[in-house]
Amino acid sequence: MEITGIISAIIVGLIIGALGRLVVPGKQHLPIWLTLLLGIVAAFLGGWIGAMIWDQFLFILVIQVLVAAGIVYLADGMYSKNARGTA
Repeated sequence: MEITGIISAIIVGLIIGALGRLVVPGKQHLPIWLTLLLGIVAAFLGGWIGAMIWDQFLFILVIQVLVAAGIVYLADGMYSKNARGTA
């Protein structure tokens, strides 16, 4: 992957993280910086998965948002349990 691809994946990842947070219902306990960081991870992971299945832009974007929503949902569950345990 070239540097322009990495930079664009990071920018798209920030947007994907925000979309993933919007897809998950209810109140999230994650700080926004962690959601955006998880979005970057989801952009790379979802892009890789989507490209393996069908290399079409909109399909990959949908996969990235779904992966981001799943990661945000799982991370929020772990984060809220951890936050309740220390209070």
